[in-house]
Order: sequence, then C-alpha cells, then structure tokens
Amino acid sequence: MTYQETLDFLFHSLPVFQHVGGSAYKAGFERINALETVLGNPHRKIKSVHVAGTNGKGSVSHMIASSLITAGYRTGLFTSPHLKDFRERIRIDGKEISEEEVVEFVERNREAIDRIQPSFFEITTAIAFDCFARHGVEIAVIEVGMGGRLDSTNIIRPMVSVITNIGYDHMQFLGDTLEKIAGEKAGIIKSDTPVVIGETQPETAAVFIEKARSEWAPIRFADQMYRVIESETVGMSRRFEIEKLTTGESFTLESDLQGIYQRKNVLTALTALDMLNESGVCTVSPDQIRRGIASAARISGLKGRWQRLGERPLTVCDTGHNEAGLTEVTAQLVQQCYDRLYMVLGFVADKDLDRVFPLLPRDAYYIFTKASIPRALDEQELARRAAVYGLRGECVSSVPEALALARTKASPDDMIFVGGSTFVVAEII
Repeated sequence: MTYQETLDFLFHSLPVFQHVGGSAYKAGFERINALETVLGNPHRKIKSVHVAGTNGKGSVSHMIASSLITAGYRTGLFTSPHLKDFRERIRIDGKEISEEEVVEFVERNREAIDRIQPSFFEITTAIAFDCFARHGVEIAVIEVGMGGRLDSTNIIRPMVSVITNIGYDHMQFLGDTLEKIAGEKAGIIKSDTPVVIGETQPETAAVFIEKARSEWAPIRFADQMYRVIESETVGMSRRFEIEKLTTGESFTLESDLQGIYQRKNVLTALTALDMLNESGVCTVSPDQIRRGIASAARISGLKGRWQRLGERPLTVCDTGHNEAGLTEVTAQLVQQCYDRLYMVLGFVADKDLDRVFPLLPRDAYYIFTKASIPRALDEQELARRAAVYGLRGECVSSVPEALALARTKASPDDMIFVGGSTFVVAEII
C-alpha cells in the first residue's frame, strides 16, 4: 500500500467522527483493548500525561510536550484532529511520524483491524501507542479525543491527569449540564494519581474534588497556584507576567502561542509540570519550562491558535469552535485595531449555534462558507440562521474562495478573521 492508499483505507473504511459525526462515535474499551492485546499492550510500556477538557487541551498538551523536549526527554505527543496531514496527530520530539510507519502499521495489523472493526480514532490511538513504545519514548503527552471516561485513550495509567476546563460541547454524548460534562471529563482521574484542574468553575469544582477524593488522587486547581498579573503582545509572541500564589514570587514568560486565552493554558501547563517534577517522573527546570513554552508552537508543531496568516490586512485564523472558545476569540477581536472586520465563518452541522451567534460581532461583514466535509453546515443555511442574530454578509461555497473574496474586499487597514470550525481553518493553513 502507498501512504495515500493507507489514508484512503483509514478515512473511508473506518467511521471518522470529524467527517460524519455521532455515527462514528464508539464509546468503551472493547475494541481498543483488543487492538492493544494484538500489539502487546504498548500503552503499558510508556509513561504519560493525560490531558482532557473542553477547550485548551491541545495548547496545554503542546506546552507540556515542548517543555519536556527542551529538557531532553524523548517525548511523544498525541493530539487530534489534524489540520493538513494525518501524521500531525502523532509526534515524537516534535516531529511527525513517517509515512512509512503509518503504512507499515496498517499492513502489519490489517487482519486484526478487519476483525475488530475499530473506529478511526481507536486505530489512531493504537498507532500512537505502538509508535511511542517502539521508539523508546520516555514520556508521552496524550490528549483525550472527546469526553474522558469512555474515551479510548483512557486505558492509560498516567503519571499526571490534566483537565483544562469545562464548557458546552458535544452535549449529545457528554450531557446537557456543566456538571454532567465534568463528570465525563473526571473519568480520567485515576487512583493515587495527581490531577490538575485548569479553572475553578463554580458549577464543576465539586465534581472534580469529589472524584479526586474517592480515588485518593492529589488535586490542584491551576488558577489557585498561579495567576497572570498582566499579558501583552510583544512582536510575534505573547508575554505573561505571572505570580506564583504559594510563594508570592513573580516571573515573566513568553509564548509563540499568541492568543489572549493562552493566559489560562499557561497556568495549567505550569501546574502540570510542577506535579510532574514533584512526582519524580522527570526533572524540568524553570529555564527549560520558560524556553519550552516560549517556543511551544515551533517545537511541537501547533497551528491554528490565533495564527497570523498575513499583514495589511491583518489576517488571523483560530480553531475555537464552541461557546467558550469563541468567547475568548471575540474578546481578542475587540482588542485589535482595524477599520472594518471581515469574518470568514463556517461550522459543522451539529454545533449549537444559538450559544455561539450572540457572541459574534454584529458590525462585521460575514462571508459564510462550508468546509469540504460531510459534517459541514451548508453556507446558505448558516447565513439564514445567522441573520436572526443580526449577522449579515454573503455566501461562498468553498473556504479558499471565501478567503479570496475577503481579501479582495478588505483594505490594508482592515482585518480578516477565519474560523468557526477546525475544518475551515485546515483548508486555508
């Protein structure tokens, strides 16, 4: 098989949630455990950090992995979804695994795949564990696909568990209240295993405290350990002035992840690295953490988080796609200087847009579009529903054409924002 033939098999023979939605979701561990048994249970051969949460889990995973790489540890990183190439999901020391490894895994295990019938995410998880074990990864940062309790990554026994925050997303699977969603995310908390919660939220804090107590798991809330005193854009980075609340000391960090919302993620990453240091699993010095976070995007390959695509007009994309994520995005839009704002926007069909539309700026000009996946919401339907909330513009059927139109309309002093869906961003990076 060629690499392209292997991808065709993975994307078209297996149910892919990103493409078809809920019909691809397979909860539970029967299939992933069967695959791992065939592979010799590689997930048991690697130390790991497990990261869940509604928003920020990708950024936090990359910050932790980048710091571990900077400290000299052979570091695995498993995240999802990818933007351009499947191999973005599985990295070792910041580098994507090779095309040959993907092909070889599928060819070697084709009989088991046909027999077990895993989902796309389950087989991707198995590829990651297998590659990490074979390459002698010392510690792997594993991002949850969705939820936590029944996610296929939840077969690992991590050294530290991390839950960034809780917001409304995937409610058809995780529950229709923040407490229910938190209960699903809390499923990654393991017995006697330290857990970091990124944000102290009134609706969910008790859920995590109770779960940690029942598992005898030491728990820390990152925003009770550190706080951001001030943050500002400095060139192509964001600078944070941070206070460690337990000692009162303050220090400065910079990150090439430029979003204002990274102020929350950096506190979560710092607390997780503290707990890793205290556990004795690894030693990452303050200078290594500083350098790792400063170059998190460059070292670990993260894209699509308040990423600048051009200047004059300033053109930015961001993968924020739910209520909490777009709240942060719109807060940063307010702080930008421009004459007129153009929003190139597309969503998946199962998104709760009634929670999203009220957040978006009414004075922007919208170019409604649709990513080239079956799950994408038709751009005409998107425009019709957006108009109810006073959001107006025009429709373009493809993302590249929508961005091209925005660029023809915008003057050098205007701003173009591209987002609404990870898949919209993927088509223009």
